[in-house]
Amino acid sequence: MEEGSVFRSLLAILQWWGFNVTVIIMNKWIFQKLDFKFPLSVSCVHFICSSIGAYIVIKVLKLKPLIVVEPEDRWRRIFPMSFVFCINIVLGNVSLRYIPVSFMQTIKSFTPATTAVVLQWLVWRKYFDWRIWASLVPIVGGILLTSVTELSFNMFGFCAALFGCLATSTKTILAESLLHGYKFDSINTVYYMAPFATMILGIPALLLEGNGILSWFDAHPSPWSALIIIFSSGVLAFCLNFSIFYVIHSTTAVTFNVAGNLKVAVAVMVSWLIFRNPISYMNAVGCGITLVGCTFYGYVRHKLSQQQQPGTPRTPRTPRNKMELLPLVNNDKLEGKV
Repeated sequence: MEEGSVFRSLLAILQWWGFNVTVIIMNKWIFQKLDFKFPLSVSCVHFICSSIGAYIVIKVLKLKPLIVVEPEDRWRRIFPMSFVFCINIVLGNVSLRYIPVSFMQTIKSFTPATTAVVLQWLVWRKYFDWRIWASLVPIVGGILLTSVTELSFNMFGFCAALFGCLATSTKTILAESLLHGYKFDSINTVYYMAPFATMILGIPALLLEGNGILSWFDAHPSPWSALIIIFSSGVLAFCLNFSIFYVIHSTTAVTFNVAGNLKVAVAVMVSWLIFRNPISYMNAVGCGITLVGCTFYGYVRHKLSQQQQPGTPRTPRTPRNKMELLPLVNNDKLEGKV
């Protein structure tokens, strides 16, 4: 690999890590330090910022060409995905309110790999190589060890994180079944889905959290500064989508897989340094086992895909079929994450 290409890949990974970890930490800070315990509203702010950001990138700056979608397809195809997309983001923010970043990130690493295999096996009766099943053993074992030894375990937060990741897998399956002929990238995904998600979430956020936000606004010593932080997290959430687009085009599938797991480790470490949430020795071991298992799973899938179609170069942007639309490990790759 040429030196310039290596530098470009490293730069892409670092800026992706930076945006991703910053968004996670800021969201946790909003819930814990600012005492803004309104996950629906935080998600809605992110959707609004992402809608505006995608419009600027595509329509104003013209950094990405617009993928034209027929008006009827927007409601028949994109709206159902937006609904699941909305559930995914909301549950992710809910989980951040109740459980530590370290635990939430471990669950996010665990869920895509296991659901990708189990869902395909149950729904489509797809056969998997024994090495795929073997790679799930450390993943499941690690998450069980992490859950049992988690000192700040909260069942509601755990379930929110788990079902949020399941929603991600469901959205990915819907993407294949609904978007025939549309080759979406992360920016166009946000352009079409974020406005729908804002519309879906706006009224529930207003009805369920409106009075609470007014009370928080009156009680908080510096609400305007806090609101700047909240909206800044929305802007950075959109920047994360743009960084995902850049890193996908600058790295291979294996590199992306490994970098995604290292990103989880970085997020766990940074969150511990900031929030000092208690992490036991066995909890750290369980998290490490899960990440190693996820890396092995991604490596096995990559090797098997090369064996099935030798001599055919694959990139992270060109899945062969609906099965490969399910993420290798971390779902940032295929979801327009808000």
